[in-house]
Amino acid sequence: MSIGRATVESPQAQQEQEEQQEQEEQQDGQQEQQTAARPLRALVIGYGSPIRGDDALGPLVADRLQERFNRLPQLSSQPRAQTEAATGAVEVQARHILTAELVDDLARAERVIFVDAAIDTPPGQVRCRRLSPDRSALSSMAHFHDPGELLAWCEALYQRAPEAWLVSGGGAEWGYACYALSEIAQQALEPMIAEVISLIDAPKD
Repeated sequence: MSIGRATVESPQAQQEQEEQQEQEEQQDGQQEQQTAARPLRALVIGYGSPIRGDDALGPLVADRLQERFNRLPQLSSQPRAQTEAATGAVEVQARHILTAELVDDLARAERVIFVDAAIDTPPGQVRCRRLSPDRSALSSMAHFHDPGELLAWCEALYQRAPEAWLVSGGGAEWGYACYALSEIAQQALEPMIAEVISLIDAPKD
């Protein structure tokens, strides 16, 4: 029968280990701060409800775009979008609704591309339009917003608002507890993705 002996570290070894752990924690904290403060050339926000049929177009476009970024270098024919996605200069988010904390992300970006489903666009068709801050919305900070409101809050809080666009796809079915796109809304997915990539790659105004 053998009895193992516990290894007792010297006070000096313990101190060195603690110092090393403290340095690693500081480095992790600095890395997180750098990531949070990193400027973005483009921010893509796809939003909509995943349980209301065609309202899921926005998040689905964001998810598929992120998948393409992850499969570099086969993203697209636009080398600038491809390269900058890899370096973190392009960020993609999928959201259920647009909330106030997104203002900080908008402030870091040169260009923001919102992606959503639209009732006022013919089903299956894609529309792209330039956005500007909606200053009439500054009277209240509600639980959710539209893009113009977020841009207005960004301008008010940071004295600047990014160049912004809305890419919308026409939907046909909006019922609750519906977890799939209609056939006609599916036709808008790829054109919406192509439009977003084109905007990412476009030169700044």
